[in-house]
Parts: sequence; C-alpha cells; structure tokens
Amino acid sequence: MMTTALSCLAAVVYFEARGEPIDGQIAVAEVVMNRVMDDRFPRDVCDVVKQNRYPGVLHRCQFSFYCNGQLEVITDQNAWSTAQEIAEGVLNGTLSLGVEATHYHTTQVDPFWSEYYTDIGVIGNHRFYIAIR
Repeated sequence: MMTTALSCLAAVVYFEARGEPIDGQIAVAEVVMNRVMDDRFPRDVCDVVKQNRYPGVLHRCQFSFYCNGQLEVITDQNAWSTAQEIAEGVLNGTLSLGVEATHYHTTQVDPFWSEYYTDIGVIGNHRFYIAIR
C-alpha cells in the first residue's frame, strides 16, 4: 500500500514510465510534483496519485496504473531502484528537467482531454501538457 511520498512517486515512475529513457521518467515524476504545487490538485503526493479513484470503477483516476484493474507487482528490481532514486531526487529538488507539465499521456493514444491543454512536447513515449488556466 502506498503511504509515503517517496513510495507513491516511485510507483508512478515505475508503473507509468519504467521503459522510458531517464529523462522521460524524471518528467513523469515532475508532473506529479507540479500537481502538488498547483492549487487545482491535492497538496500531497499520494493524494495526487490516488485522485479520482473510485473502487470498482476502472480507468477513472489520474494515473492509469492505479485504477486499471490489474494487480501491480514490482517485477524488475533494477527498474524499481531507478524509480526510487528518481523519486527521491525529484522530491528533494536535486533532480529536475524543469518540465512544467501537469498532464501527460503515451504517444499511442489521443485522449479527448488533450485539446483542452497546451502541448509542450514529447519525451520518450509520453506527450506532456500544461493546463490552460
């Protein structure tokens, strides 16, 4: 069960971006932290990760790994270690790309919501967006 900021952020990096280049993994972590700093989202890393999750309702939450109906199991210890290192660096401010995005999706999909956000580019297999205020 995710309970600390480090474990929640590492889980996002691992389950959402472990196959990405390091820059892509850092960018995904920065999205979570950008949301924590944005008054439209919860102020806690774990609360951001879990936002809009409704038990029994699939694909309703903010981060697909958290509500896709699959049991998420860490199977790659090297990738998990990398995710933890990235999460720690992003949390303590020693690791940053300066990505200002609050949203992203894989380049394999074209979600309806993307037209409401400003596209700021692609890193690895993820497209990143800034919410229009």
